[in-house]
Amino acid sequence: MKSDVETLSPTRVRLSVEIPFDELQPSVDSAYKKIAAQVTIPGFRKGKVPARIIDQRVGRGAVLDEAVNEALPKAYGDAVTENELKVLGQPDVEIGEFADGVSLTFTAEVDIRPAIELPDFESLEVEVDVAEVSDADIDAELDQLRERFATLKPVDRGTATGDMLSLTLASTKDGEPVEDLSAAGLTYEAGSEGLLPGLDEAVIGLKEGEEGTFLVTPDAGEHEGQEVEVTVTVVSVRERELPELDDDFAQTVSEFDTLDELRDTVRSEIEPRKKVEQLMAARDAVLEALIAAVEVPLPEGVVASALGDHFGDGHGDEAHKEEFEAQVRDSLTRDIVLDTLADRDDVEVSQAEITEYLIRQAPQYGMTPDQFAQAVAQAGQVGAIVGDVRRSKALSVVLEQATVRDSAGELVELSATSDDTETAEAAIEAEATAEGETGEESEAESQS
Repeated sequence: MKSDVETLSPTRVRLSVEIPFDELQPSVDSAYKKIAAQVTIPGFRKGKVPARIIDQRVGRGAVLDEAVNEALPKAYGDAVTENELKVLGQPDVEIGEFADGVSLTFTAEVDIRPAIELPDFESLEVEVDVAEVSDADIDAELDQLRERFATLKPVDRGTATGDMLSLTLASTKDGEPVEDLSAAGLTYEAGSEGLLPGLDEAVIGLKEGEEGTFLVTPDAGEHEGQEVEVTVTVVSVRERELPELDDDFAQTVSEFDTLDELRDTVRSEIEPRKKVEQLMAARDAVLEALIAAVEVPLPEGVVASALGDHFGDGHGDEAHKEEFEAQVRDSLTRDIVLDTLADRDDVEVSQAEITEYLIRQAPQYGMTPDQFAQAVAQAGQVGAIVGDVRRSKALSVVLEQATVRDSAGELVELSATSDDTETAEAAIEAEATAEGETGEESEAESQS
C-alpha cells in the first residue's frame, strides 16, 4: 500500500491511498465467505457455496464491493498511522475507478490537529484571590447551620419566598387530565425554582387552601412541546424559625460552650477549603493564560459537525447556538493545546489513574465506582476519560512552572497538581451534597 499526504490548510489534509489488488485478496476471500453465509442456493448448504457459483448467481462485482467495504477502513487507518496524522472527526472519502485485478485507489480529506508552538511556561504569570476567611464567610456558614436546625411553624398569611409548602398539582390539556404533571402531598420551598417553571409566581401570595393556575410546556413526555394548564392548591404554609445565634446555639449544635469557640472552629474548617478554591482558581487561570499565549487554528469541519449533531433536531434560538458554538471552540482549543503538550512530554495514563478518576467522579452521578465504570463503557466513553486524565496530567506540568500570585502580591505555592485540585473539588461538592441531606434530615426532625 502507498499513501501520500497533501496539506490543504493547517487543519485539513488530503490522503491519497493506493492498494495493489493482490493486497486486497484477503478481503476478497472474506467477502466470499460472508456472502456464502447469507445466500440460499439450491443444492448448497449455507456457508458452503463455491466462489464460482457466487460469481454466477450474485456477481463478481458484488463480491468486490464487499471486499472494498472491508478493506477501506483498515487501509485508511494504516495510512493515518503511517503519516503520523492526529485526525479529528470523520473523513470525506472518495473511491477512484476500480475494476477486477486493478489497484484500489481512494482519497480521504480529513480535519487534523494543527501543529502549534507552545510558549515558555515560566513566562506565564497569573493572579488569584487571597485564600483568607472573612467574617462574612463564617456568618454564611453559621447561617447554613441555623437553617439546618430551624423549626417550621404554620402561618396564617400569604406564601412568601422561603416558606415550606404542601402542594397539590392538577394538570390538564384540552380538559383532559395530564397524569405525569399531577401530584398530591408535594413538599416545596417557595422561590426555589426547583419544580415547574411558573410555579413560584403562582404560589407567592396564596394562603392555605387557596389555588392558582399557570401554564407550562413540557420538554419531554407525551405532551412534549404542548402547553399544559396546571392548577396548584396550597394545602399548608409554614415558615422557618431560625434559632438565635448565641452560646445556647453553640452548645446545641457542637461540643463548644461559647459562640466564639464555634466561630473559631468554623474558621479552621473553612481555611483548607479556601486554599483548595484558590488552587482551583490558579489552575483555571494558568490554563487560560496558556491558551491565550498560543495561536490555535481550529478545524472548522469539527466545529460544524458538533453544531450539526447538537442542533440537528431544529431546537435552539440564535443566542443558544452562539453560546454553544463558543463552548465548542473553547473546548476544542483547550484540548488541542493540552493534547499537544501531552504528546510532547509522552504523558501516559495508568489503569490506577483511570480507577482513581472513576472513584472520584462516581458520587457526582449518584453511582458506585463499578456502576459508573459500566455506564462509561456502555456509552463508549473510555477513550474520552483517558483523554481527560491525560490532559489533566499535562496541565500539571504547566502549573509547576507558571508564576501565580495572590491579590496581595504573595507567591502561591502550587504544591497540588491538577488532579489534586480536581479531587479536592469533588470533595467540596460531596460535602455540599451531604450538608444538604443533613439539612433536610434536621428540618424533618424539627417537624416531628
